[in-house]
Amino acid sequence: MARVAINVDHVATVRQARQVNEPDPVTAAALAELAGAQGIVVHLREDRRHIQDRDVEVLRRTIKTKLNLEMAATDEMVKIALQIKPDVVTLVPEKRQELTTEGGLDVTLFEESLKGVIKTLHDGDVAVSLFINADPNQIKTAHRLESDYVEIHTGTFADAATFAERQEEFERVLTAAKLSRKLGLGVHAGHGVDYRNVLWLRKISEIEEFSIGHAIIARAVLTGIERSVQEMIALVNG
Repeated sequence: MARVAINVDHVATVRQARQVNEPDPVTAAALAELAGAQGIVVHLREDRRHIQDRDVEVLRRTIKTKLNLEMAATDEMVKIALQIKPDVVTLVPEKRQELTTEGGLDVTLFEESLKGVIKTLHDGDVAVSLFINADPNQIKTAHRLESDYVEIHTGTFADAATFAERQEEFERVLTAAKLSRKLGLGVHAGHGVDYRNVLWLRKISEIEEFSIGHAIIARAVLTGIERSVQEMIALVNG
């Protein structure tokens, strides 16, 4: 059965909208764990638009499951990761003007620079995941780079406008997951996963972990963190 890791960025988004102390993403993470979440995900952006450095520091000391730190492959972020020592770092693309991450990291284009970043993180005993599109060339490059995991970008699948488009994108994700597993990479999936489309994605047995944020936090506004997490876990486990 696949694990469910909860991204609590959007709790911090609400907090930062008023520049106050609540709602607290650390508290949200604790409640998610109590509800059965098997990991907590946060994206420490360069512009600090939601998650702050202190959030990551406190989460590292308090969560009981696994901390996944999403970040750009910059010197600043690598230094922070080596200090915090999350269980895994997920390297993602990042643009200041985007509302949310718009696609996978082009690891083929940036292979040479990523090689040094990944080695530095590994030397610091930090596992590495690469957030990539469902593309065989990207997966093969991730394997060459000795990444521990790939997180397959499911946003295109989630945004499909028709059944035929969704079926086509599902097949891409399925093929990518199978190739990743064949090459010995751990397989995660995330972006745009919600309470409806997860019924498709849970059929892919190669996916070990789903990273889910917006759908769960949006439902939690109405039903509470614990219930929204429990409902997603139940769907993932079928």
